[in-house]
Amino acid sequence: MVTPTNLTEDAFALAFGDMSLEEALALREAAEWRHLPGGEPDRYAGLLGVQHLDAFLLTDAAKAPRVSMADGGRRGSASLSPEDYALSSGHVDAPRLMARFDAGATLVVSQFHEMHGPLARFCRGLEKLFLHAVQCNVYLTPASAQGFRVHYDTHDVLVLQVEGQKQWRVWPGQPLPHPTRRTPWQRDIEPEGEPVEFTMNAGDALYLPRGVLHEARTQAEGGHSLHLTIGLMEPCWAEALRQALEMREAEDPALREAFPSWRLGDPDQAPALLRAMAARLEALATAPVLEGMGLRMLDSLAENRIALPGRGLLTPPPGEGDRLRLSDSMHHHVAALPDGRAELRWADGQEALDEARLAWLEALDEGATPAELGEGGLDFCRRLAAAGLLVAA
Repeated sequence: MVTPTNLTEDAFALAFGDMSLEEALALREAAEWRHLPGGEPDRYAGLLGVQHLDAFLLTDAAKAPRVSMADGGRRGSASLSPEDYALSSGHVDAPRLMARFDAGATLVVSQFHEMHGPLARFCRGLEKLFLHAVQCNVYLTPASAQGFRVHYDTHDVLVLQVEGQKQWRVWPGQPLPHPTRRTPWQRDIEPEGEPVEFTMNAGDALYLPRGVLHEARTQAEGGHSLHLTIGLMEPCWAEALRQALEMREAEDPALREAFPSWRLGDPDQAPALLRAMAARLEALATAPVLEGMGLRMLDSLAENRIALPGRGLLTPPPGEGDRLRLSDSMHHHVAALPDGRAELRWADGQEALDEARLAWLEALDEGATPAELGEGGLDFCRRLAAAGLLVAA
């Protein structure tokens, strides 16, 4: 069971309210959607407001395709062409974009956690809990409008209603069970059964597993709607198994043997080929392979997500008496290596760990001073602090 850090505890409370950690993990594993009424209209005000979008649109970073627009009232595709709201360089033309918004188009800003500190920390908290990437897209919809029509997502999402309200319709079941990025939206899929209709008010959350059909729109009397779609980018079993195969190919001669494709045309050879396939797949189902997969996923998470160091440009190095703890905003993990060694790993670095340093890490997890660690503790702490891995306890 994962033990939440302070950053994770804050993010979890915002995302799931009074739900216990066990309940939230069971909800995700059951792949069932759920509306989570909040009761506090300003619950998500600290994450984002329209004023932050106004400021962002006046920066050089406001470019297509990060910025896009959608209008479900249009004929054909709901997505607007960048030519409708952006210059040839891709930079948004703010007056034209606002005119499109006034006419009913939804403003979409993708991956805004990469641009906005509070969202970055919120997503990082959930990443530390679920051990997979988490992203945030922003949707600002004017009154009496709809961005995208009925669709499903290819990853789980958590919708947070920040401002205003939105009418939602969610259909039961998954017409294409558990779609992924390799099984994208199929235009000929029609909703089955009657949808569940409800209103998302400011402070509400909605958990939608991938594959669940849904749509949302604003009403005239409700004004604009600002919501965040938190993408939970969990890997599927196929991705995990592909990683296992890639990892084991270099170590398992049986996986490197030639596949006798010339036998495919002989029906009598099918049983032998299936036995050989089953044997190789069974060889993947071992504890060392599972551990290796886990280490690869943690390494990838640290390498591919933006670093959020626990220091600033002018943060001084720690002294002997400074109480420090491991930063919960930086992705880091202890890797047990096949040769018996251990390493502390983060995005662009590693620190060799002996028994003493492993004990130091345990102490720093709770909070300790370099003096309490003993000889060599100050140099160790200063190296970690320089990398952004330590903060004041």
